[in-house]
Parts: sequence; C-alpha cells; structure tokens
Amino acid sequence: MRFPAVMGRFYPASYDGLRSAVESCFTHPLGPGLPGPEGSDRRIRGAVVPHAGYMASGMNAAHAFRAIKEDGLPEAYVIIGPDHYGTADGTVLCSEEFATPLDTCKVDVPILEALMDVFEDDPSAHAMEHSIEVEVPFLQYIDPDPKIVPVMMGRQTPQEASRLASALRKACEGRDVVVIASTDLAHYVPKETAARLDSMVESRVRSMDPDGLYSDVRSCRITMCGSGPVMAAMMFCEGCQARVLSHTDSFDSLGLERDSVVDYMSAVFEKE
Repeated sequence: MRFPAVMGRFYPASYDGLRSAVESCFTHPLGPGLPGPEGSDRRIRGAVVPHAGYMASGMNAAHAFRAIKEDGLPEAYVIIGPDHYGTADGTVLCSEEFATPLDTCKVDVPILEALMDVFEDDPSAHAMEHSIEVEVPFLQYIDPDPKIVPVMMGRQTPQEASRLASALRKACEGRDVVVIASTDLAHYVPKETAARLDSMVESRVRSMDPDGLYSDVRSCRITMCGSGPVMAAMMFCEGCQARVLSHTDSFDSLGLERDSVVDYMSAVFEKE
C-alpha cells in the first residue's frame, strides 16, 4: 500500500474534509463549476493538470477533471508526475495501490505489468512524491472506481519522454485510457514574469510541440517542474488537438506574494 505523503498539508486528512475540499475546487470562483453528466463518445486521450496544494491550484485542476468526467470515464488513468526529491533513476513505476482519505485507489495491473517490461517498479521511490498523489482524490471524486498507473519521471528529456510514450502506446493498445501529465509551471517569480514565460509553454502545448516545449524550458530557464510528463503525454496523444482550459497563478488563488508566484495550467488533448 502506498500511504499518503502530503495528506494534511496539500489537502485535508479526513474523508469529509477532503471531499468538501475537492468539491470546493469546482465551485470556487476560479473553478469550472461541478461536472455534469458523462458523455458517451469519448474524445479526451490526455490532460495536463497542476499539483500544488488544493487552495493554490485545485481550482485550476478541476477544469481538466470536469472535462474528463463530462467526456466519459475511461477504463484507466496513467498519471505521469515529475520527481521532486531525486529518488527516481530514470522513469519508475509504482505497483502499490494508493491510499487516500476517500478510499484505496487500485492500480491497473495489465497496463502496469506491460510497462514493467521497459521500466522498473520501485514503490519506495514514490513514497514521498506528491505530484501523483494529489491527483488521485480528484479521480476518486469524478469516478466511483478509478484505476491508475503511477509513473514518475526522474529524467525529463525528449528521449525519455519518447521512450515512455512508445511504451505507453504498446501497453495501452486496445484499452480506453487517459494519460494525465502532472506539472506546475514557473516557480517563485513575479506575476508578470511568470505570465510571459508561461505564455511560451501554453503556446507549445496548444500546438502539440514537445520539442519546442523542451527548447523553451531550457533556453529561457522556465522553472516548470513537469516538462517531461507533458512531453510524454503530447507524444502519446500525437494527432490530437490541445485545448487549454485554465491558466492561473498562486496570486490569483491565494492573493499572496505577487512578486513570487507559481503558475498553473490545465489542458486536455482530444481526438479530432
């Protein structure tokens, strides 16, 4: 069992508190409103969501989760997060179920086992990482029985993203899956600077250009923590169209420290 690492800090520790917090992310003025009925003809193959504390970025993330719910729930969710703590040697999987105050979230075993032909299963590397954990309660809120495949990228290069996307295409063949890239954008810079830098990120996402994203992040020193997951999701969703749903920052949500914000974006990748 993979036990919560940031429960009580990034989100509430009780069932009622967490469920209320997730719902408030949808009903907050920056949120998208509560999700409506499920669709019947799914188009979404991937998404980009932030992973900060719910009071900072949850309202932004809710836009993507609402879109997934209304598009129709898939069979499984591959959640790709960056490694913030230096525990991952390359790309590593987690075969353990994720415990949250809402329930235990199961792992999709067939997809996981197929990926284990390429990548190491190392639950210990995932033990302290929040970038995947914070997405799970949102999935539990929109889906009564979500099954996930947790993937953490320690090496965020175009080559590793391509390797992961290729392995995912093979592992998910014949399955209805949404690949979720977990990332925040520019960190701890003035609001105006973050807006300028992350407009480049948004442009690359809109044009489904993973190589351009990598080039901009490197050359402009954009402190985006999950460029690798976003590149991998775009590569997996090749041929899709990107739709950016929300772009906010920590000043928008918290009203604090305009000179040191973190930017957030939610987007979906849809079949044409």
